[in-house]
Amino acid sequence: MASGNIVGFLHADDIYANDKVIDKVAYVFMKNSIDSCYGDLQYVKKDNINRVIRHWKSSEYEYRKFKYGWMPPHPTLFVKREIYDKYGSFNTEYKIAADYELMLRLLWKYKISTHYIPEVLIKMRIGGASNKSLKNLIRKSSEDYKAIKNYNAGGIYTLFLKNLSKIPQFFIRSKN
Repeated sequence: MASGNIVGFLHADDIYANDKVIDKVAYVFMKNSIDSCYGDLQYVKKDNINRVIRHWKSSEYEYRKFKYGWMPPHPTLFVKREIYDKYGSFNTEYKIAADYELMLRLLWKYKISTHYIPEVLIKMRIGGASNKSLKNLIRKSSEDYKAIKNYNAGGIYTLFLKNLSKIPQFFIRSKN
């Protein structure tokens, strides 16, 4: 239902890190011949967006990193509409890991181009479906593994590294 040429998904509880995010994303698309871009993300307390719980500092994109559990923070991903028209949007067979499946499909399988914006773009309130319960965490891991195998992006080691890579995010302090 989005009407623009660039599509980003902002969850109902989340906010842009500042009032310049959209300008910055538009500028990156204007200056680079790319299909997508992404940045960093902060998980914040539900009742205090200035209280950072986890800082997801991403990094420059390298195709091979997916095999080592890397992925960009999904709420920070902005993609040209034409890419969604060509390769599809969220696969609703994935109830919790549709975002991961989408990024594997676009960046890994179809190798769309992307650009890293090294700053916090989104503040995401904690409490999403993937970590609400042990049952959801197991389902998310199962769906992640299904996507990894579906796109031949690794195996159980990739899933292990994907989950392990989150631990340092609780100790990183942002300058943004």
